[in-house]
Amino acid sequence: MKGAHFLLAISLLALASSFAYASDPSPLQDFCVAINDTKDGVFVNGKFCKDPKLAKAEDFFFSGLNIPRNTSNPVGSTVTPVNVAQILGLNTLGVSLARLDFAPDGGLNPPHTHPRATEILVVVEGTLYVGFVTSNPDNRLITKVLYPGDVFVFPVGLIHFQFNVGKTSAVAFAAFSSQNPGVITIANAVFGSNPPINPDVLVKAFQLDKNVVKNLQSKFWWPNN
Repeated sequence: MKGAHFLLAISLLALASSFAYASDPSPLQDFCVAINDTKDGVFVNGKFCKDPKLAKAEDFFFSGLNIPRNTSNPVGSTVTPVNVAQILGLNTLGVSLARLDFAPDGGLNPPHTHPRATEILVVVEGTLYVGFVTSNPDNRLITKVLYPGDVFVFPVGLIHFQFNVGKTSAVAFAAFSSQNPGVITIANAVFGSNPPINPDVLVKAFQLDKNVVKNLQSKFWWPNN
């Protein structure tokens, strides 16, 4: 009986270990181009795949990352993603990309996390102050000022940011260890959730006056955010 319990415990530990180290699965074929047609497709990694014999160059192609983006918005930055939604051929390949444009003198990519990916960022124009915060209980802030050609890594799941401290526009490119890294912008998620979080919860969590919480919720709330 003890042997049976031991085997069960080992099995559960092995299963837990497999979940702990989970990431985008390794493909078992050359590629698996995503399609929306479910009639003839095979479901792999959250997407249906087209017949590989029908794959074409456009399935693996995206154009326009050389074009500067408009940063006239409240935070002064724009992120242009290139993930499986833009390149269907990325399905099952476990990588994606983004261009980040920052307005001069204060453009900010606000504190956020990528729940499914580590991010590696390279600056090509301007000067960025970047950083991430380690998990509880330390919550240690690790930061660096980056210049063109500098590279910085943000570990998977940790809150991080990029802030333009230069007087000119800044541009960076980021790569991710997932075909769809996901993004949770902290301020939007906390103060702009749909439906809104009960203000009493946020009052206690952030030790703020209720009127301040309601004001923040009104600033960050918009439909389908």
